[in-house]
Amino acid sequence: MEKQFELETNTVWSFKERGKWATHDSKYRGNFSPYVAKNIILRYSKENDLVLDMFVGGGTTLIECKLNNRNAIGIDINPKAVELTTNKLNFDSLYSPQIKVYQGDATCFALDDNSVDLICTHPPYADIIKYSEYIDGDLSHLPIKPFLEKIEQVARECYRVLRKDKYCTIVMGDTRKNGMVQPLGFQVMQKFLSAGFKIKEIIIKEQHNCKATGFWKTNSEKFNFLLLAHEYIFVFKK
Repeated sequence: MEKQFELETNTVWSFKERGKWATHDSKYRGNFSPYVAKNIILRYSKENDLVLDMFVGGGTTLIECKLNNRNAIGIDINPKAVELTTNKLNFDSLYSPQIKVYQGDATCFALDDNSVDLICTHPPYADIIKYSEYIDGDLSHLPIKPFLEKIEQVARECYRVLRKDKYCTIVMGDTRKNGMVQPLGFQVMQKFLSAGFKIKEIIIKEQHNCKATGFWKTNSEKFNFLLLAHEYIFVFKK
């Protein structure tokens, strides 16, 4: 069961407990905490709104939409993610919102202009984790430069389908190449600003799975670098 829930009130979020209510779990590698999705959905949308997640992954956003009476559309390039999410939506809830899940490309989705009330999504962080063997259009196979080119297309699509004065929220982290931090988060943020969005909030989310043990601890000491233990949640407004 979900514990007593309170909305976050500042720009640093830290969830030591993963959150395992309904069908939430951490089996889908890299999926984000349901506490993140719940905070975003409750703060930036209302009941019966339409929520979009075009990197649906393990279904976290859509599960929270069902629990909180939001209609939703989930898209993913990977049919395994679509199947997993569809199965995880098969649980009893107080509400029965309209929720659709289908395979599609996040750079070009078949939705009308100005039709979505909230976007809540968690894209891959370039090629840090590859989510498929290889699927044409899977952004998780792209190095940073071509990844950012595709994210620019994603940002334009998000701006197109979102209603005026509504919010688009993106969870994104940085990476490290050859010992140097690559500010992927802020590079992605800039793509959304260039698409026409304004930035309402920059939230820092603490990661609790970055333990300084074993391989990474040894290498961080050997090569003198800090382990990345934060992600960003960008809240954009159209």
